[in-house]
Amino acid sequence: MANNKLAIIGGSGLYDMEEFKDRELVKLDTPWGKPSDDILKTSYKSKEICFLPRHGRGHFISPSKINFRANIDALKQLGVTDIVSISAVGSLKKDLPPGKFVIVDQFIDRTFVRNKTFFDDEIVAHVSMAHPTSNGLMNACEEAIKKENIEYQKRGTYVVMEGPQFSTLAESNLYRSWNADVIGMTNMPEAKLAREAEIRYASISMVTDFDCWHPDHESVDVQQVIKVLLANAEKAKAMIKNIVDNFESHIDPKDPTINCLDLAIITAPEKRSQKTINKLKTIAGRVLSK
Repeated sequence: MANNKLAIIGGSGLYDMEEFKDRELVKLDTPWGKPSDDILKTSYKSKEICFLPRHGRGHFISPSKINFRANIDALKQLGVTDIVSISAVGSLKKDLPPGKFVIVDQFIDRTFVRNKTFFDDEIVAHVSMAHPTSNGLMNACEEAIKKENIEYQKRGTYVVMEGPQFSTLAESNLYRSWNADVIGMTNMPEAKLAREAEIRYASISMVTDFDCWHPDHESVDVQQVIKVLLANAEKAKAMIKNIVDNFESHIDPKDPTINCLDLAIITAPEKRSQKTINKLKTIAGRVLSK
């Protein structure tokens, strides 16, 4: 089996993995700018893993200002093959109370001010997003969550909205009418860019509140959210160790992510400049150098 390397992208409340003692902070640059923060390279049970705090350590980057392209490019530079995204979300369903985890398998992308592709200049590629998360990685997440006796739901739809404001009541009710499960601000375009980079992706959403549709949560309060977040983050850290332990045993060698660019690039070879090929070296060098 090829060398597989796991990265954790930590959302609100998850900015470090203090328990991992063998630590190296890596500064990286990419053609898209700098990632959210230095990437923690560490190891657990002799497996190297990477950890990136999506909002930066200390939470200083607003959801719509995250440099998603730089984050994914930097992780790919470090040889990452699998990403587990951990995010704080609001619940759109009665049976998903604060503290419950959702292994997301679908997204509705309502963001509109973000750069969503690596292929926006000269070289055009269209990857499939029908199934945006990796089955094998989702199974690894489920096994890891079960081991910690965390309440969870496998499969669910995550509505991704711009921020930093929370939803209006009308928006919250609209998303509920679509039968979506949770709402957050960060998994898009992250999931799209991971697919373009041929990195397997899974998303675990930690519910912090019921969003404003619920009469007891009409005004979502950051202090309440933080309280649930901190409790969730402790559970998440134990779960992450389990994922590091088990993810390789769940990898599907036929996962379509790992060679999805083979049939995605539509631009004629003679139209691809060396400058753009160089820019895409990390993301698409495997297919562009043929």
